[in-house]
Amino acid sequence: VSLPRTTAEAFCRILFLIICDAGKEQCVFPLPEPQELFQATQMKFEDFQKDLRKLKKDLKACEVEAGKVYQVSSEEHMQPFRENMEQFISQAKIDQESQETALTETHKCFLETTAYYFMKPKLGEKEVSPNVFFSIWHEFSSDFKDFWKKENKLILQERVKEAEEVCRQKKGKSLYKIKPRHDSGIVIALISMLGI
Repeated sequence: VSLPRTTAEAFCRILFLIICDAGKEQCVFPLPEPQELFQATQMKFEDFQKDLRKLKKDLKACEVEAGKVYQVSSEEHMQPFRENMEQFISQAKIDQESQETALTETHKCFLETTAYYFMKPKLGEKEVSPNVFFSIWHEFSSDFKDFWKKENKLILQERVKEAEEVCRQKKGKSLYKIKPRHDSGIVIALISMLGI
């Protein structure tokens, strides 16, 4: 077993031994995948807020257009269009408001998390960006995953060697006894009856 070269590698080794079922088939990488963290670095809360504002504006325009159709249509041709559109618009408003609330809560949690880790915004910025925050975690997760794979492979190799040694030891000892063969069966009975 080699000694860790860095503090990060020592931390990774300890973390690996604590949280992983090291060397077992069900051993699952315990951190978010580096690719997922990389995708999180690309996220901008402003872009989501902008998209939700556009969605709200588009929904309002849809509602206005549906209102125009209601005005020019006769009552006999109104249904089921009006009922379906009102149901659609009502549900879309609920969904849109739900998304706005979720985004606000997510942004709040993100800011609390950055404060928990004592991260400060860059000079001239109001808050820590997801890019800055998740870049650090992406780097850590990537390094840890490389180390995790290497360490898991070493543990598996050690277990294979142990299993091979057990097999070699058992091979030396016979696992079953061979009994001498007793003459029996139909052929022997016929031979003895015929006196051959």
